[in-house]
Amino acid sequence: ATADGAVIGRAKSGAANIRTDLTGARSNIVEAARQAFIAAGQDPELIPQTPAILGLAGANVGTYRQQLEAILPFSINRVETDAEIALEGAVGSGDGAMAILGTGTAYMARKNGKSRAIGGWGFQVGDQGSGARIGRDLLEQTLLAYDGVREGSPLTQSMLAVFRNNPEDVVEFTTNAKPGDFGGFAPKVFEHAEKGDSVANWILDRVVADVEASLGALDLADDAPLCLLGGLAPLYAPRLSARYRALLKPPLDDALGGAVQMAVRLFAKPAETTR
Repeated sequence: ATADGAVIGRAKSGAANIRTDLTGARSNIVEAARQAFIAAGQDPELIPQTPAILGLAGANVGTYRQQLEAILPFSINRVETDAEIALEGAVGSGDGAMAILGTGTAYMARKNGKSRAIGGWGFQVGDQGSGARIGRDLLEQTLLAYDGVREGSPLTQSMLAVFRNNPEDVVEFTTNAKPGDFGGFAPKVFEHAEKGDSVANWILDRVVADVEASLGALDLADDAPLCLLGGLAPLYAPRLSARYRALLKPPLDDALGGAVQMAVRLFAKPAETTR
């Protein structure tokens, strides 16, 4: 992007979760930067002269942020969490809050200039309300229904059919399944809930309560804009209580826009180009 925030080059590369694969994340970041420079008609040899802000998953845990900053090639390496740049994009530099509701979940609010983050701890010990957790819960309820422990429904029947009506195939699937694999089943839960499916609504009642508990912990002001982001955002919005529906606003920009805005504030100088 230019010093005034105009995006002139875009590129995509691989995953960049610095907690799960720091070395791979660095390689993908550098490759994305190189491709973005080329797309902008700039020489990638200028990368070492260019400051960069990066919003990355895993930056909220341990020292991964500092480790990555030490090995990136930019003139200034500023690593933020993906939630921080998402908040910046959603509400700008003022007060407000955002919830990322996708394969994972994360929440962040800014109040009187101070930011607070909730969640983002990953599928194993966090991500309540996420697509991954919804999908996992669906598989659990499907097996409980198969065993006769819980009452089944059209949802659990259709889910078992995906696995050839063989519960062992369900277990085999979970052995190597990633969060995104579980999350792929989440839309099915919302679809069946609209039809009045008892298991689907039981699952969604629980996860909506989890989402609202996190929003409640952010202590939002009554006039604070709340933006829902992520693939499940439009599915969650109508299920929130009136208190939170009244705060909902469309995001001002996406996470890329948030990173660019942050870079302009921190780095911009006349005639300088930043990524």
